Amino acid sequence: MSLYQAAVLAPVPLVGRYLFFSLVQVQTQTLRDGLIQLVGIADGTKMLVGFGPELVQALESQVPGLHQLRAISGHGVVVPSTPAALCCWLRGSDRGDLVHLTRQLEKVLAPVLRLDHVIDAFRHGSGRDLTGYEDGTENPVDEAAQAAALVHGAGPGLDGSSFMAVQQWTHDFDAFEAMSRTEQDNAIGRRRSDNEELPDAPSHSHVKRTTQEGFEPPAFVLRRSMPWARDASAGLVFVAFGKSFDAFEAQLRRMAGLDDGVTDALFGISRPVTGAFFWCPPLHEGRLDLRWVGL
Repeated sequence: MSLYQAAVLAPVPLVGRYLFFSLVQVQTQTLRDGLIQLVGIADGTKMLVGFGPELVQALESQVPGLHQLRAISGHGVVVPSTPAALCCWLRGSDRGDLVHLTRQLEKVLAPVLRLDHVIDAFRHGSGRDLTGYEDGTENPVDEAAQAAALVHGAGPGLDGSSFMAVQQWTHDFDAFEAMSRTEQDNAIGRRRSDNEELPDAPSHSHVKRTTQEGFEPPAFVLRRSMPWARDASAGLVFVAFGKSFDAFEAQLRRMAGLDDGVTDALFGISRPVTGAFFWCPPLHEGRLDLRWVGL
């Protein structure tokens, strides 16, 4: 039986819903009692669960490597940090089912956690961003995906867990559509028509900024992002899983120009409006394994 939440490695669903909760009750025993109810309904497949640093601290515990996302400002870009205590990624094929599951979660967690933010997401075509470009092309696969996304060799309660970075990006479609097709391809570093990487893409292209083998050590993450839309706004919920946050942070630093002053062209057509880090516990006998945090 798998030690990891299946949603980490599974393809993105037809529809998804991201729920972000804040702490209401920090009395440790009351909080533990509330989270035990969560264990009873979270299966790691239809619902992936991630604990924020604040929640782990409130449980009087510590997960090695878990910390808050650090905000970045400079070189003309802003990357915000908007921590949350708990993130639940609901997954399915019927949006109505996710609405009912949301209500169930709210009631179960109401004594200790409050739902603050909801993002409804969906799969676009074969797995494309709303700009039309394929997302996650360079994802590792099979054993390489497990090696990149899951904790190994840390012992019971940690093995099979994963570190998750979540950012909501809002696209500027007017700015994107004002660019020529060549300019768009150069910004991404791939041709939208056939998804082929451009060998002569400029240094500020997104592909050049985030080539995973271009870091030392290589910065491999497993992307599981989904487009989102609400009213007249839309964009991408960027989600990356890793055995630690090191690879994601290395990529983000380079995108923001902190390494060499060159910022990712992506910031010209999109901007992150939220950002948070979470620890996704492993599974034990098909249920969330929370022994590391005392449950």
